[in-house]
Amino acid sequence: MRIRGLLLCAALLAPGVSSASATMRIAEDRGGQIGQYLQNFTALRSSGEQVVIDGNCLSACTLVLGLIARDHICATPRARFGFHAAWMPDADGRPVTSPMGTQALWNIYPVSVRHWISRHGGLSRRMIYLQGSSLNGIVASCDRPTLRARLPSERRFSVRPVRDIPANAASDRR
Repeated sequence: MRIRGLLLCAALLAPGVSSASATMRIAEDRGGQIGQYLQNFTALRSSGEQVVIDGNCLSACTLVLGLIARDHICATPRARFGFHAAWMPDADGRPVTSPMGTQALWNIYPVSVRHWISRHGGLSRRMIYLQGSSLNGIVASCDRPTLRARLPSERRFSVRPVRDIPANAASDRR
């Protein structure tokens, strides 16, 4: 997670990169601790950057849906959000559902996401996935013409500057 924070800070402070031209691409994020995602996505929201979901955004990564303005986030056809109840390790290191953490997630998700989660069994230990046509009305498609006009001029989803959030960054404990 320390790496993720450094990437975010470096990109925000990089010379010659204005927040209006920057885009963050989330491709393979498996999640991590809720608090760290709250901090990073709050900073990202303040930067005004666009966020492109282009692969897995699982667990705490899904907080992006409630913390980033709807007009600053889009999903490619490869986007997949994975939701489950929050958990903490017990004294033996086994995962135990955290009612308080789960409620925190629930409170941050927009109403459309809460409705989808409720229709698919709620937040439990089992991961449920939101992807494809189910994203319609929840997250804008990155190929929508009005959104493309706001993104930097390069086509396809490799807009520059792009910062990828690497897989396992949230669990990287260096």
